[in-house]
Amino acid sequence: MKQLCVVFLAVLLLAFRPAADSRKPTIFLVGDSTMSDKPLDKAERGWGMYFKSYFEEGVAVQNHAMNGRSTRNFRHEGRWAKVLEQVKPGDWVLIQFGHNDSKQEDTARYAAPQTAYRQNLTRYVQEARAKGANPVLLTPVGRRYFTEAGKRKDDHGQYPSVVREVAKAQKVPLIDLHETSWALYSQLGDADTKPLFWSYQNGANNTKLDNTHFSAYGAERVAQLVAQDVKKLNLGLASHLKPLGFAGKYAFDLPVVLQPVFRKDTFNIVKYGAVADGQTLNTDAFRKAIEACSQQGGVVLVPRGLWLTGPIQLKSNVNLHVQRGALVQFSSKLSDYQLIKTNWEGEDAVRNQSPIYGFDLENIAITGEGTFDGAGDAWRMVKKEKLSSGQWQKLVKSGGVLDAKGSVWYPTAGSLKGSTLNKPWTLTAGQEPDFSKYAEFKDFLRPNMLSLQRCKQILLEGFTIQNSPAWTIHPLLCDNITVRNVTARNPWYGQNTDALDLESCRNGLVENCTFDVGDDGICIKSGRDEEGRKRGVPTENFIIRDTKVYHAHGGFVIGSEMSGGARNIFVNNCTFIGTDVGLRFKTTRGRGGVVENIFVDGVDMTDIAGEAILFDMYYAAKDPVQASGEAFAIPEIKAEPLNEGTPQFKSFRIKNVVCKGAATGILVRGLPEMNIQDIEIENAVLESKAGLVCQEGNGIRLKNVALFSADTKPVMEVQNSQNITLDNIKYRPGADLLLRVTGSRSKAVKLVNTDTKAAKKGLETGEKVAKKAVTVSKM
Repeated sequence: MKQLCVVFLAVLLLAFRPAADSRKPTIFLVGDSTMSDKPLDKAERGWGMYFKSYFEEGVAVQNHAMNGRSTRNFRHEGRWAKVLEQVKPGDWVLIQFGHNDSKQEDTARYAAPQTAYRQNLTRYVQEARAKGANPVLLTPVGRRYFTEAGKRKDDHGQYPSVVREVAKAQKVPLIDLHETSWALYSQLGDADTKPLFWSYQNGANNTKLDNTHFSAYGAERVAQLVAQDVKKLNLGLASHLKPLGFAGKYAFDLPVVLQPVFRKDTFNIVKYGAVADGQTLNTDAFRKAIEACSQQGGVVLVPRGLWLTGPIQLKSNVNLHVQRGALVQFSSKLSDYQLIKTNWEGEDAVRNQSPIYGFDLENIAITGEGTFDGAGDAWRMVKKEKLSSGQWQKLVKSGGVLDAKGSVWYPTAGSLKGSTLNKPWTLTAGQEPDFSKYAEFKDFLRPNMLSLQRCKQILLEGFTIQNSPAWTIHPLLCDNITVRNVTARNPWYGQNTDALDLESCRNGLVENCTFDVGDDGICIKSGRDEEGRKRGVPTENFIIRDTKVYHAHGGFVIGSEMSGGARNIFVNNCTFIGTDVGLRFKTTRGRGGVVENIFVDGVDMTDIAGEAILFDMYYAAKDPVQASGEAFAIPEIKAEPLNEGTPQFKSFRIKNVVCKGAATGILVRGLPEMNIQDIEIENAVLESKAGLVCQEGNGIRLKNVALFSADTKPVMEVQNSQNITLDNIKYRPGADLLLRVTGSRSKAVKLVNTDTKAAKKGLETGEKVAKKAVTVSKM
């Protein structure tokens, strides 16, 4: 009996003992300064500081790399011995030397490439392997050395090739960082590689330019290259890379955004004559402070107080910091704003200058917890139907003029005059305007509040921006934009008062913002029609996360001016409360452009007046929710010939969406000549009046989607669509009809893993639908 107990105990111990390979590995980084940890109060960074962020929780990264070390002195100083003491079977050791091995004048570091360097690398590999670890060799990262012709210079002699040869001889993985870093440098070019290196930053000690050591931006880009190669080589370590919520996408796929850097010098606007009495116009004081700051770089300080001003023009290397309690009140006197040549809704145009603006700038910021007020009430027309009777009477008594029908209020006669003309702001592309021709209706040409054109390295953080005349924040043709903790607030009836319009911009981050406006919330644009296609600059490589949108026409929106395209946009953890539409993707014939690779993971919505998720290729410049007394009809869908003005929507991945209350859960409405393609919606719960309406779609896949619709005649309607998969669809029991399929072009429609018996009728097909066009598989 005693022996049986011992055996039973042994079996239990074996059963509950963790598997040998269940321990997550530790990654040891062994190398020189380009890899090493650096003090966070310094500008220089090593790529190893960012490498851990690309791995799942539980994977430890020990960075043993050190400035000035070579294969020789890293060992002689006992650093390698400390690594070997800690490394365990299954761990990974990434080895990268070469920058210091080439220093012939330093006998403590020099290792000739074909002899000592080769021998040292071989020993590192063999000794790591003897401990049961997985060694990986990395070639030294490239130095930024360009010829006068802008071509690549040799920067490491024989050292990279020796690493390759040792990796081959020892049969260990090779990450050729020398080549991948140079591929990055070549892609960016001479000028745009400078931000990768710390000494080129504004405010850095750049008396001697350093083309070897990285800025935070450069170090993160290089860490990204290493993580990408871990995946590409399919190393065992790749199983621990941090995945995103989409198949085949990882943390290293997210864009890296270059942040601006400023000197600490502070220029207080008070020293330049500003007076916080709400009466003094401080336009000149702002101008002087910004110009002085721009000459050497630094911070323009706006202290607590009420600062009345006309337009503020930003300059490079300036951080306009609006202190908590500061209110920058822009003038309501429209003559304080001059007409300029600019851009409106994707086309060259004449408008009034923006309250805050900048052109062709680099390294700029607006920060702080203060407030900007754009005096938008002095500019905007207001529709009678959008106000209560008392509000309308009060507005009319305040002044201004009414249109002929008495249904729209305008702040001035000039504003009313402009409204009677057909796009009076329009310019022929490239045309220089005669501003005198616009004087009669100048007041109609409302400006965007914050306008940045062709700017780089932008930070907008912490402030509140409100009461905009038109679009609130509008970066156009800008690169590397960060919008963080910004609140944009406009009246719900304020026409065209989008919160954020990112137009033909590249590389950006929008996070922890709050928007409550009269038009779209977060909007992606890239130009309009022929002019936008000719510009041909997509909005791409953006992360949008942790942001709330209250009243708006759409929470997250792409279009309708998207003629230059949009791609590689990641949206997650956003909340839409009371928007007209939640996820709103809109275009129309004539736009052209391709919108693709859009990833949405984690959106919660409530009280959505229109569609929770909308794909619409028939956008007709109407409010998405029918206004009182305004007729709205779905256009008749007839095919037209394909041409350069045919838009495309494809490759959308939408996951983990919850909506409580909407008119329609999902509406897909493509063109017969160009279907909306390759849309995947997974893990969604949508409570709405209507469930799914799909017209002219191809490759539409719903998986684990609950459509709790009030209108159950039918829950899902598919018209002239193909390759439609409806997988594990939930709905309210007792529905009159679960799925209706109509149209002669409908085919390959599949309803799978779904309980059709809970509906009174599971499937209904139209007369023109082929017999085998729809398949229903039983659970």
